Amino acid sequence: MTVNDVSIENEFDRWLEVMDGNEDREALNALASNPQLLKDAFARNLHFGTGGLRAKIGMGPNRLNVWTVGKATQGLANWLNSQVDEPLVVIARDSRHGGPEFVRRAAEVLAANGIRSVVFGHPSPTPVLSFAVRDLGCSAGIVVTASHNPAEYNGFKVYGPDGCQATTEMCRQIQAAIDSVDIFDDVCAEPFDAAIESGLTAWASGDVLDRYVSSTLSCSQGVDCSDLSVAYTPLNGAGLVCVQRVLGNMGMGAFHVVAEQAEPNGDFPTCPKPNPEVPQTMEAVIDLASRERCDLALATDPDADRVGVVVRHGGEYITLSGNQVGVLLLDWLARRAASREGLDRKVAVTTIVSTPMADDVANGYGLELRRTLTGFKFTGEQIGLLEQDGRRGDFLFGLEESLGYLSGTHVRDKDGIEACMLVCEMAANLKADGLDLVDAMARLYDRYGWWSGKQLTRAFEGVDGAERMAALMDRFRAGAPTEIANLTVDHVIDYKAGAPMPIVNSLPDEPVQTLPPSNVLEWRLSNGSRVLVRPSGTEPKLKVYLFAKGLTKESADNLLDALWNSVNALLDC
Repeated sequence: MTVNDVSIENEFDRWLEVMDGNEDREALNALASNPQLLKDAFARNLHFGTGGLRAKIGMGPNRLNVWTVGKATQGLANWLNSQVDEPLVVIARDSRHGGPEFVRRAAEVLAANGIRSVVFGHPSPTPVLSFAVRDLGCSAGIVVTASHNPAEYNGFKVYGPDGCQATTEMCRQIQAAIDSVDIFDDVCAEPFDAAIESGLTAWASGDVLDRYVSSTLSCSQGVDCSDLSVAYTPLNGAGLVCVQRVLGNMGMGAFHVVAEQAEPNGDFPTCPKPNPEVPQTMEAVIDLASRERCDLALATDPDADRVGVVVRHGGEYITLSGNQVGVLLLDWLARRAASREGLDRKVAVTTIVSTPMADDVANGYGLELRRTLTGFKFTGEQIGLLEQDGRRGDFLFGLEESLGYLSGTHVRDKDGIEACMLVCEMAANLKADGLDLVDAMARLYDRYGWWSGKQLTRAFEGVDGAERMAALMDRFRAGAPTEIANLTVDHVIDYKAGAPMPIVNSLPDEPVQTLPPSNVLEWRLSNGSRVLVRPSGTEPKLKVYLFAKGLTKESADNLLDALWNSVNALLDC
């Protein structure tokens, strides 16, 4: 919802009147001296997007603060009380600024609404929260995190009782409940200490983490890792304790941690963009790996649901993309499963914006591969559907291009901790045969053809950012390009009204699944290459996914460059 300048001034005055702390008033007055920032902070209310809220920390209804968190929690509480008798919610956070205050505020609001909560008292990974929802029998979960965003951001993500991020319909209903809440007049809160004393709020016990670690280790492939050396960084986030415990139980040959990035620190002082996809973010762990001559360098993002992977190959350190790691794990797990119990009725899951090479690997094994919308909640949903069909053991692996992976069903979200374990086991397995992950990737390219991929991102900042992004998508829908990089656009898929789920090797008796409506366009080109365009669900950005196929690495890379130039020209028109 956007508002005009008069409404902005009125809302600002209302906030100024309510604030009784000098620090809050100073922050508001600082906004008043910068009209552009003031307009951005007060022009709209935060929208409950892909699983929740994500925004810059600060004052105003379009920022994350204790008032917007309180409003979101009140809306969630109203919705839970309308859906469930005696709800129970588990709450966690990563290392970001505002985390402790936002967690307390959420617990206070839930308590005032008669809802019990279990609170993690220390920075905890998002996959642990997903696990805890089902482990504790909760009605919902809340994790305060902005994942891999810079330090000035934080977020408020909601999980359903299945341990998945809130579904599209659940988000719609929660948003409607939030919209009915006045940020100051309608939010109820019980002091945190009183909520603890009354028993409405309780601290999470260490047993939950113990059970998570045990469940993660149960997904181990049993590979001897005693000859493998690893450098690791949690990027000042929440991953260290769990990664140490899991890899420590595997008998790792050597495990080194980047000292300056080991402790939780919301400033992220040595990695301003704590995203393992950013090359500069990986520099410290690569330096450590080089000094110690490690086989792998690994980095989890602040909430430890993603992992970046760098491999020592021929004396150099080579960064693998999320798509490459996903395809490697898919191939490795499929091969091992085929040699043990077989792949009959096994299912892997990826997203429509992840590499088409996953289709090639699935076809190579005769493995069913389902493509969902972007967001690991849809992978978790597929796990739930398999379980409903009595196929609890049929889920093999889930992967997404943005460094997200999952094997096993104890977590219903991407899990960077489990992924560290699987990558280490795969690397150790290959090392025993005199190979590394780069060698293994080259073999897959030789078998299936070379794929090059890249994501193009355009930011749409400012008050009218969302409107400008929507206008661009409308233009593409009104007239899709007929040619990109001298390749004919053979097929256009518009997911806005919903579309049949793309499935490789579907079983004959399986019903057709329809994807929920999503603001995504896909252009399939004459040689099999693909371009997909979608607005981000959490940030004011347009994302374009480019996938180029060639007979050789050189031809695939050259085509990718041509796609990049052509699509940039389309965006500039």
